[in-house]
Amino acid sequence: MKIEPLTRLPHPAWLRLRTALWPGCSEAEHLSEMQTFLHEPERYAQFIAVSDADLPLGFTEASLRTDHVNGTASSPVAFLEGLYVEPGARRRGVARALVRAVISWAMERSCIELASDTQLENTWSQAVHARLGFEETERVVYFRMALGSGNAARP
Repeated sequence: MKIEPLTRLPHPAWLRLRTALWPGCSEAEHLSEMQTFLHEPERYAQFIAVSDADLPLGFTEASLRTDHVNGTASSPVAFLEGLYVEPGARRRGVARALVRAVISWAMERSCIELASDTQLENTWSQAVHARLGFEETERVVYFRMALGSGNAARP
């Protein structure tokens, strides 16, 4: 297995793996985000894991965040934006190798912390994070309120 940076479009394996991780996103949205990442290599990094037969096994995307990141005490913070490993390649060190690539990228940018998140109900992802060495820092529930429709609370 080898880990390679994703540095160009089109890259059909990257798009396919992204679609597997985020199926609710349109192809146009994926391509737009991927283009943004490629145009800001100091802020974003993306890596693909490929087998010795050159088959895609998984990918990861990371960013540098300078805004507050829950549970961290430094800035900038490297943030694991996405991590996906093909079902047939799981539990074989692919995710660990991808995260190591992100850690190297982050340390080259003087980061001292790597953060990530997942949904409360995604216990599988939580377990993967724990196996990779992440520690849980807090749990958050997000809220929203539609404004302008008479739904907002009046002061």
